[in-house]
Amino acid sequence: MIPLPPECRPRLAPGARLQFDQARDRWVLLAPERLLVPDDIALDILKRCDGERSLSGIVDDLASAYDADRSVVDADVQELLADLMAKRVLVT
Repeated sequence: MIPLPPECRPRLAPGARLQFDQARDRWVLLAPERLLVPDDIALDILKRCDGERSLSGIVDDLASAYDADRSVVDADVQELLADLMAKRVLVT
């Protein structure tokens, strides 16, 4: 996995959206021919992927919110974003 640059600004891909699903009583990530159900931490990351915030800013915010080591948060965020980019539901 090639790490994303800290200045990139991840956002949902065209056609993808984060939506609360009443039937499931939870948030889902909808994309053409896909439905992903993020866990709570993935949801926190996705909510910050608005195309405005840099990856570095997202990692800083999460490390502060969870009182966690920044390098651990960065590795986890990088892994999730790489997976979502491979599924074509996230772009930078």
